[in-house]
Amino acid sequence: MSYQTINPLTDEVVKTYDNHDDAYVEEALSKGDALYKKWRNDPIESRAEALNKVADLIASKTDELAKILTIEMGKRLVEAKGEVAITVAIARYYAKHGAEFLKPRDIVSAIGPAQIISRPTGVLLMVEPWNFPYYQIMRVFAPNYVAGNPMVLKHASNTPMAADAFEKIVQEAGLPDGALTNLFINYDQVNKIIGDDRVQGVALTGSERAGQLVAAEAGKNMKQSSLELGGSDPFVILDDADLSEIKKIISGARLYNAGQVCTSSKRFIVTEKNYDKIVDMLKAAFADVKLGDPMQPETTLAPLSTSKAKQNLTKQVRQAVEAGATLAFGSVDQNQPAALFEPVILTDITKENPAFYQEFFGPVGEVFKVKDEAEAIALANDSHYGLSGVVFGGDADHAAEVASKIETGVVFVNSFGGTLPELPFGGVKNSGYGRELGDLGIDTFVNKQTIVTKHEPIDLENAFGGFV
Repeated sequence: MSYQTINPLTDEVVKTYDNHDDAYVEEALSKGDALYKKWRNDPIESRAEALNKVADLIASKTDELAKILTIEMGKRLVEAKGEVAITVAIARYYAKHGAEFLKPRDIVSAIGPAQIISRPTGVLLMVEPWNFPYYQIMRVFAPNYVAGNPMVLKHASNTPMAADAFEKIVQEAGLPDGALTNLFINYDQVNKIIGDDRVQGVALTGSERAGQLVAAEAGKNMKQSSLELGGSDPFVILDDADLSEIKKIISGARLYNAGQVCTSSKRFIVTEKNYDKIVDMLKAAFADVKLGDPMQPETTLAPLSTSKAKQNLTKQVRQAVEAGATLAFGSVDQNQPAALFEPVILTDITKENPAFYQEFFGPVGEVFKVKDEAEAIALANDSHYGLSGVVFGGDADHAAEVASKIETGVVFVNSFGGTLPELPFGGVKNSGYGRELGDLGIDTFVNKQTIVTKHEPIDLENAFGGFV
């Protein structure tokens, strides 16, 4: 596996990184394990101040860090700065609330006072993707740093500069050696790390295929795992939806980060009343984009992450059209240079079309017509994925009822799905399992240990709660 920074606007190789050998991996795991054994006896509050230092450093380097993302994976500079900001917010959130989330909880028990305490479990491996390089790391790093779990990181091979920058910030902030170690490693080394007795869990965000492989390896070695995989997220538009509100966000709902977001609205599911209006609205929004250099403020649609990603997406669109889908906007032939990809709208996608169950990871919008609300819900749920979704309706309370019937980890009502530190995030079905962020996100790799304390002499008749 080659770790290279290749500018997707030009296909220029900016920098190549050497892979780490097994001796370096061993050193990282040894340091992490030693740190875990120290941390497990330290108060949780002792780590909060250091996490704030990490946040301060990241914030102070916003321009530098954002430029890395723009060069490395093509993110618009304004969006890259937004990613840096949410990365900082997550660190501050867990620095402020982590100890509160992990405080002991008392239980009244028939055999004596009981308490659930939160204990770290050990070294964790995180395998992270290229589409939000800093944010994805911080989603796992911040809560587990507070909890006391050291981490090793295997980032995407096309974003090594971002991974290296994050590790250096952790070091500069004065966090102990072993708190986070970035590793440029291959898949065989990943499997060896998962199988190592010092490693107690693995968190992966990535493709469905990557999730299957990592989950299988984790299961074989009896290791805890969490997976955040793909999504084919529905955007349900009911009869009474306020179209003027939808118009404000419809472009961003599909084209933010060049459409390379697991929670992008990929399937617009529209009742007959509004179908034609939404198709026209989407066409107008896509026609208005300015494709180009992500460093320039006038650019509204950046290139895809790599030229290979462009090739794969072009192939998907071509296969969908060949299988009967209507090309309502755009072109099958993408003649732009490097990884630039002009937006596309597909309609008339039947269940027999392979595209029906696929995820289009880029600026491709699919629009489906349904006769009523019940059909909209059924179509939204007719997916192998279940990550996120959106419902728009004139009656927000009723739209929320509809949202509760959609099989995803999160649904946004009358707004476009975003991310905030306090909102737990994760999916169902082939979108994975487990949750990150919020109070739930800190518990994934924590041992919720029950301590039962007996203060009086043992009464044999009630020694086992009276059940034996």
